[in-house]
Order: sequence, then C-alpha cells, then structure tokens
Amino acid sequence: MPDKQNLTILGSTGSVGVNTLDVIARHPGKFKVVALTARNQVDLLFEQCRRFQPGLAVMVELPAAAELERRIKHSGLECTVLCGVEALEQAASLPQVDAVMAAIVGIAGLRPTLAAARAGKKVLLANKEALVTAGPILMEAVRASGAALLPIDSEHNAIFQALPRGYSGKLGAVGVRRVLLTASGGPFRATPLHRLEHVTPDQACAHPNWVMGRKISVDSATMMNKGLEVIEAHWFFDATESQIEVVIHPESVIHSLVEYVDGSVIAQLGNPDMRTPIAFALGYPDRIAAGVEFLDLARVGALHFERPDLQRFPCLRLAYAALRAGGSAPTVLNAANEIAVEKFLAGKLNFMRIPVLIEAVLEQLATRPMRDLDDVLNADREARACAERWLKSVHKGHASGTRPQLARS
Repeated sequence: MPDKQNLTILGSTGSVGVNTLDVIARHPGKFKVVALTARNQVDLLFEQCRRFQPGLAVMVELPAAAELERRIKHSGLECTVLCGVEALEQAASLPQVDAVMAAIVGIAGLRPTLAAARAGKKVLLANKEALVTAGPILMEAVRASGAALLPIDSEHNAIFQALPRGYSGKLGAVGVRRVLLTASGGPFRATPLHRLEHVTPDQACAHPNWVMGRKISVDSATMMNKGLEVIEAHWFFDATESQIEVVIHPESVIHSLVEYVDGSVIAQLGNPDMRTPIAFALGYPDRIAAGVEFLDLARVGALHFERPDLQRFPCLRLAYAALRAGGSAPTVLNAANEIAVEKFLAGKLNFMRIPVLIEAVLEQLATRPMRDLDDVLNADREARACAERWLKSVHKGHASGTRPQLARS
C-alpha cells in the first residue's frame, strides 16, 4: 500500500460512504480524500467537506450543487463544486486518485464506476448493480486498464478473504468446489406468508442485523439483494451458477464461506459492521483497524443455518433465472426491481407484488446480448418503461375489475 492513498468516494452521504469516512478518519496518515460526491444531501456533504477538505465535491442535482457551492464559498473552503453525471465520471478518474469507493446505489453508479475502472484505479465496489447490469463490460475494462477490483459487499469480501491470495482464475483450478453466500433472511424470515400482504415500508426497512439504506433494506427483505449478489459472485469469482449457493444464517456472524474439494470449508466471521470489509479493501493487502466491536463467540452462543424458501423469497429464484439467461436479463431484473422497490417505498405497490412485477417484465422482454454501455442503458430504459406499463395495467385492471394484461412489444 502506498504511503498515502488519494481517494474519491462516490456516494459519500450514503451508509457505505459514511462508514468509509469513519474508517479513513481513524488513519489520517494513510488516506487523503480528494473528491466526495452525493445526489442531493447538501447538509451532510457540506459537513464532510468541512471535515475532510476535498478539492472537489460533486452533486448530481443542480439545485443541490448550487446550494453547496454557496456554502463552500461562504465558508472559505478551497473546494470546487461540480454537477451532473459527467462530473461524477471526472471525480472517479482524476489522475491523482489512487482508489475509488463506488458506493452510489443502483444503476446510477454504473457510469462513474466504469470510468474508474477504465482509468486503472483501485475500485472498491459497493455498487453491486454495476456488475449485475454490466458484468462483462466492467470486467473487460478492469482487464484492459489493469485496474484492481475489490468487493465491499460483506459476502463477496468474505469469499475474497477465504480464497487463496492472488486468486484470479477458475475456482476449480485452486481446489474450490463452491462458494456459499450467507443471508440473514431479513425481517420476514419467519413471518406467516399471509401477513406479508400488509407489510409497510418501515417494517421492510427494519433489518434485524444491519444498518442500511432503505432501498437495500427492502432488497434484503425480499432477498433480491442476495439474488443480485449471486450474479455479482459469478463475475467477481468466475463462478458458474452451480458453484454459488445461498444459505440463510440469521445471526449474520459468518459472512460467507468457501468449500474446497477436500471437504474443508473456510469462513470469514465478524460482527455485522460494514466497516470491516471497507477497512479490508482500503488497506489491502495490509490489515488496518476498522473501529468495529470484536467478535465474542461465547456471547453469540450458537449459529443457525437453513435453506432459503423460494416460495417466501421468489426474487432469489428470479435472480438465478436471470443469471442462467445471461445477456440483458440481469439488467432487466435490476431495473424492474428498482422500479418495484421505488413504488413500494412510495406506498404505490404491495410488498408481495414486487416479485410479480419483476417476473412480468422478465417474461415480456426478449434477452439480448450486452456488447457495450449503450446496450446496458437501453435495456435498463426498456425494462423501466415496461415496468411502468405493467403498473398502469394493474391499476386499470383493478379499477375495471378485470385481470390486467400487458401487451407485448
């Protein structure tokens, strides 16, 4: 690791961004924040700028950028404020930047993440949608530029730690039989199915173990989060569908496991705190303090495991199906899910209808090859439009008392 790493944090006001800055603050001699970005949280980004004094701050939304610039000038800070997606790409590819924390939620983080990879940066990937929607394109950018791609999701970070150092090829070549992604099961693991019809956004966002943003919390409740991680694991570790298994582990102490052909299973354990995988990736290949509470196994007492129920968690089944289909299917899956979660959080879609919407969109749209970023963005737009048509059809059907139909395009 260089004497001091220069960092860009994409999505610094989200939970991963805030935790990244917490780790960085514990090591003032190791890291320098060069750029911070956010969508529209002016108050928090301004406070982060005051504390960490980056040379560049980017806000996606113009009114927020104007307000941040006004505050920056009034405070006397030497920080340039820019606005928009192109500014995010600029922040991710600055020549002086060594590492980029890619923590923007959703497909909105794809373009700046690709920019960081193409610029040969050390990319700390917390934005799983980048690999889900554009896996072959992102991995090709990493290979072509010599960038490093390190996982921030606790599950993939755990697998990375349990694989042989320097792993960069087929799992079978290093004696791996399969990787096991653990899942907490979310807040509704044991809830009677008939009660899920009445789930509220606040209930879905009340994760039993992790503190996360609202979108990812809903994904955890539906287990779409785990489904996206299955697709992510395929690209991160060059793993086939049959080499990726999901196991429910309610305590969230074992973050994932790697099973070897000799019967050995190597697991990474720790308290459920995102600062652990963040610190691992920031310091890699060295270990640095993360500020987390150390694991007390005697206090934990017991660990439990069970297989996921695909009737309760159909989103996991849909994600495996999208991985098998390949091409544009994972992009469509992700886009439909983003629309479904957005509508659920807005009170416009029943919790149990989230997977119904996603499956309808997957069935409606033909799978196409993904050759470049335009293909990804086109598939994303088409899937979102299809999801909106489905929602209108549902509402119309309810109003007329008929079963909704979705016309094929």
